[in-house]
Amino acid sequence: MIASRLDLSIAKEFTEFPGPRKRTEGEFSGEQFLAELLRPRFVAARDAGASLFVELDGAAGYPTSFLEEAFGGLAREFGVEEVRRVLEIHCADEPYLVDQIWKYVDEATTRK
Repeated sequence: MIASRLDLSIAKEFTEFPGPRKRTEGEFSGEQFLAELLRPRFVAARDAGASLFVELDGAAGYPTSFLEEAFGGLAREFGVEEVRRVLEIHCADEPYLVDQIWKYVDEATTRK
């Protein structure tokens, strides 16, 4: 059982204007978010036996390439089952994004 929860708000802790997939393509990329916030917070939650609650609300919108790189990248690194066990995703602003992210997680092993 997960004992506690760590929170991560993309808009408050990273940017209100998520960018492209890779750092070389522009600022606030999915690659940068994964490296600087998502991966370290995921590892901390996992190692503490906690969940990681990711809040998407408050951003101007999310490019699909940003979401796939960040969340699909997390699943490629840690495995789909581990990501599904630790991660919780919330988005009242655009609820469909939650399903979209889980699709990227589930398909992560088939992408390069």
